[in-house]
Amino acid sequence: MGTGNQTWVRDFILLGLSSDRDTQAALFVLFLIMYLLTVLGNFLIVLLIRLDSRLHTPMYFFLTNLSLVDVSYATSIVPQMLVHFLAGQKVIPHVSCAAQMFFSLSFGGIEFVLLTVMAYDRYVAVCNPLRYSVIMHGGLCKRLAVTSWVSGSVNSLMQTAITFQLPMCTNKFIDHISCELLAVVRLACVDTSFNEAAIMVSSIILLMTPFCLVLLSYVRIISAVL
Repeated sequence: MGTGNQTWVRDFILLGLSSDRDTQAALFVLFLIMYLLTVLGNFLIVLLIRLDSRLHTPMYFFLTNLSLVDVSYATSIVPQMLVHFLAGQKVIPHVSCAAQMFFSLSFGGIEFVLLTVMAYDRYVAVCNPLRYSVIMHGGLCKRLAVTSWVSGSVNSLMQTAITFQLPMCTNKFIDHISCELLAVVRLACVDTSFNEAAIMVSSIILLMTPFCLVLLSYVRIISAVL
């Protein structure tokens, strides 16, 4: 389809969870409490690990990274959602939508890879306890953590870039609480088969592969225990 006569949108409208004001007020309180508990709980975990030298081990090093990712992921979505619960016009600018998609996809991907790394750490601890400190040394832990952050960020950058190159025309209503990848892709008025294929490949690499590796790790752990 040609793009010569198309109108490119400069902002989007998030339809959210409900249009009823009372329901939105109740959801605001609920999500605010959940967000504050998430932030407080994860920061307490990080603080405790930092203060107690007995917890300076690979497992707690990865747990620190996971806590930071959890807080960052929630922060990329929840504050904007809370504002929209109270706002009359649930408008999000084009650039803000792209930024939100990038950060939410990044932290989501990082978390999946981190969970895989943590499963591998437990596998080594249970199945090779005498060689654990040799295998999971500080250098390897740092490289695994960096790999998690880089892989999630690179995937997110690619997905966000190819998504926001699509012409969105005049349809700017996103049927979601945030700028979710598939919800934005569906707004495009051109063929999105390439984007859908990229999402499928990304899902296999960053969702199914970590899931299978985590499952394999815990199968081996259970077998070793039994």
